[in-house]
Amino acid sequence: MSVEAALFDECARLIRAADGLLIGAGAGMGVDSGLPDFRGEHGFWKAYPALGRAKISFDSIASPEAFEKNPRLAWGFYGHRLKLYRETVPHEGFHILRDIGATMPHGAFVYTSNVDGQFQKAGFDPNRIDECHGSIHHLQCLAGCTGKTWPADEFEPEIDNDNCKLLSDFPRCPACDGIARPNVMMFGDWTWLAGRERAQARRLAEWRRKVERLVVIELGAGTDIPSVRLFCREQRSPVIRINPREPGLDQAKGFSLKLGALEAMRQIRNSVQSDV
Repeated sequence: MSVEAALFDECARLIRAADGLLIGAGAGMGVDSGLPDFRGEHGFWKAYPALGRAKISFDSIASPEAFEKNPRLAWGFYGHRLKLYRETVPHEGFHILRDIGATMPHGAFVYTSNVDGQFQKAGFDPNRIDECHGSIHHLQCLAGCTGKTWPADEFEPEIDNDNCKLLSDFPRCPACDGIARPNVMMFGDWTWLAGRERAQARRLAEWRRKVERLVVIELGAGTDIPSVRLFCREQRSPVIRINPREPGLDQAKGFSLKLGALEAMRQIRNSVQSDV
C-alpha cells in the first residue's frame, strides 16, 4: 500500500470511529465549483478587473464605508457575487460530506466563513449550519433603523460588469425605505447584525454537547482570516485538514491532505466505502 493510500485509510478510520462530524469550510471549499477565493490582490482584481483598474482592494470594497460612499459600486460587487452564488452548482464534495455525516448517530454540522449559501444549496439542513460571517442571501438596513434582517430573495440585481456597478434599483429596508446592505460581516464593520448567526451558534453548541466522538473535516480554510481554523482547533478533536496551500496541522491529532476539496473527498469516500 502506498503512503498516500495509507493516509486516506487513516482518515477513513477516524470517520468510522466518530459519532458526529463537524465540517469546517473556508473560501477554498468553493473553488472546485468555479468560485473565486480572492487570494491576494492579484486574484481579487482578476475576478473584478474594474476594481483592479481603480486599485480598490477587497477590504476597501467589502466594507460599510464603501456602501456609505459609493453604494452603486459596493452593490455592483456584492450584487455580482449574489448572482454568481445563486447560479453556482455545488461540487460533488459537498454531497460526499453530506452522505458521510448521514451515517453518524449525531449527523453533521457545518461551521463556515463562506457567505455563499452553497451548503444549503447542496441539501444540508439549514438548522445545522453556522455561517460565522453572515450570509449574502440576507439583508439589513444600511442606516441601522431596525435590528431585523430579512431574506434577499426579492432582490434581483442587474450589474454593469465592466464597471462593477449596480444598474437596477437598490434593495430597500422595509421599515424606512432606505438602502439595504448584505447581512455579512465586512472589514471594519461595527454595524453587522449578528442575531441570525448567534442563533446558529447556539444550535451548534447544543449539538456539540451531544457528540462524544467528534471528527472534524476542515476544507479550504486559510490563515489570512483564520476564523474556521481556530474554531476547528478549539474542538480538541481529530482534524482532517484539506488544503492545497496551507496544509500544516497546528493540533496534535489528525491528518493533513495537500489537495483540493473535491479530490480529497472523493479519495476519502473511496477509502470509507472500501472498508464497508
